[in-house]
Amino acid sequence: MIDNFSQKTQEEVKSYVYILIDPRDNKIFYVGKGIGNRVFSHLNEAIVNPLFTEKLETIRAIKSDNLQVKHFIVKHGLEEKEALIVESVLIDFLTFRDFAEVAKISNIVAGHHSFNQGIKTVEECEILYNCEELIKEDIQHNVLVININKTYDNKRKKKTNDPVYDRPNMYEATRGWWVLDKNRAENADYVLAEYKGVIRAIFKPEKWVQNMEHRGTKRWGFEGSEVKNKEITSIYLNKEVPKIKGMANPIRYFEIN
Repeated sequence: MIDNFSQKTQEEVKSYVYILIDPRDNKIFYVGKGIGNRVFSHLNEAIVNPLFTEKLETIRAIKSDNLQVKHFIVKHGLEEKEALIVESVLIDFLTFRDFAEVAKISNIVAGHHSFNQGIKTVEECEILYNCEELIKEDIQHNVLVININKTYDNKRKKKTNDPVYDRPNMYEATRGWWVLDKNRAENADYVLAEYKGVIRAIFKPEKWVQNMEHRGTKRWGFEGSEVKNKEITSIYLNKEVPKIKGMANPIRYFEIN
C-alpha cells in the first residue's frame, strides 16, 4: 500500500476529494479534500499529534491492530471550489441523521453551506425558502435576537493553507461574545439565534457573563439551554426576522414591557 503520490501524480490529480475507510468494518470515517499528499497526512498526524479526536483515535486503533487505513480518491482533477462542493455534499450525505448506518463519519464539522444547501426534508426546504415573518403582534416575551452569520460561518486557515470552515454548534455560535446592553439582555426571556435572516434556535439564558479577554470593550455572553417547548417554538422558530434597511448591528431587542 502506497503512502505518498509521485510528483507526476500530484500534478495530474490537482485538487481532489478523498475518503478514509476503517478496514475493520469497511465504514467511512473521514471525508476530506486536498492537493498533493494531503490524503496520507492523517497517518503521520495520528503519530505526532497528541490531540484526542475521533479521527485520530480511529487511525491509532487501526494501527494497533496491525491494519492499514484504506484511502480512496472519490473525485480528482478539480478546481479548489469544485472540490469544496464535492466534499460538502459527501459530508452532508454521510452525516445526515437518517443515514446513520451508512458511515461512522468523524468529521467534526458539517460541510460548508450545509445549513442552507445541505440535505433536507421537503418540509425543511419549504421552511427555509418560504418562512413566515415574525410580526410584532406575535411576540409574547422579551426577546433578544442575535444574528450569528459570522460566528456560525467562521472561516479560518490551517497551516496547509487549505480553507477550513469551523462550524460550532448553534449554542456556541450564539452565546457570546457580544457588545450589548447588559440590563436589556438580562431582561430578555429568550435569546433567538438568527442565521441568514431566519430564527434557527431558541435559548433560555440563565446567567450573563463578561469576557475579560476583550480589553477595552465590554462583551457579554450567556449560559443557558436550548428551548424545545412547542408553545415557545411555534411562536418564534423558523420565522423570518423583519429586515431593517442599513442595519449592521447583530443585536436586536424586542420588548413587551
